[in-house]
Amino acid sequence: MAKQRGLGKGLEALFADNNTDETQGAVTLKIGEIEPNREQPRKRFEEEALTQLAESIRTHGVIQPLLVRPLAGGGYQLVAGERRWRAARMAGLTEVPVVVKDLSEQETMEIALIENLQREDLNPIEEALGYQELMDAYGFTQEQVAKRVGKSRSAVANALRLIGLPEEIRPLLENGSLSAGHARALLALEDKAQMVETANLAVDKGLSVRELEKRAKTAKTDPSTAGEPRTAKNPFSRDSYFDEMELALKEALHRKVKIASEGEKGTLQIEFYSREELRDLAARLAGNE
Repeated sequence: MAKQRGLGKGLEALFADNNTDETQGAVTLKIGEIEPNREQPRKRFEEEALTQLAESIRTHGVIQPLLVRPLAGGGYQLVAGERRWRAARMAGLTEVPVVVKDLSEQETMEIALIENLQREDLNPIEEALGYQELMDAYGFTQEQVAKRVGKSRSAVANALRLIGLPEEIRPLLENGSLSAGHARALLALEDKAQMVETANLAVDKGLSVRELEKRAKTAKTDPSTAGEPRTAKNPFSRDSYFDEMELALKEALHRKVKIASEGEKGTLQIEFYSREELRDLAARLAGNE
């Protein structure tokens, strides 16, 4: 079995600069010999951006080689550079420069994910699903995924939480109407209908993440804000200090936090979604991270 290795430090080892032996070793392949990777984490390609890139390629050619791997049955599979590959086809090119690497399925999936993460080409949902694919396909833990893609474990955990959003909200993240920060604020709501209604409100009014956090907090207790009846009344009294502390903890921990107060006393509730998250949370609260 090939030794697993982390790839999170970047693609420099695969795409070196023009003076290295690796780039000098690039070859030319017919574009028809290359097939796209069905497991490519990036699903959306903006037509206008592709058209602009195609115009540049018509003038200057494909400057940076694509990364491909040979297939057992012949031909090659695209590992990194699908946007350039699509634009080259759009520009009418019949051949493109490539670097050929003998890579496993696992390495192919990791490199495709990392390339998009480093170039910030993935929307929040694509990023979350990319992490989930690595976990499902290879049994990785959140910690292992984090090490392989060069992210913190908490960043991976927070991204994965977005998979729990209602289907109606996903397109708003995919098209950029809402950010990952908006999505995390929506997750503070427990009712999915409230999430959808509040998400649409955020888009319509152009709410910032902080404004949406406040709106989501109010929506849980004020039926006039989200159109949902109040489900339960907090038996403890509140004042602005505890509201501010709850919001500060939520931002610091990136988790649902509830403070129930009575006078100077009260309870603090922090939600977690796996044993790994609980261990990470305990380490942070103990000052070990």
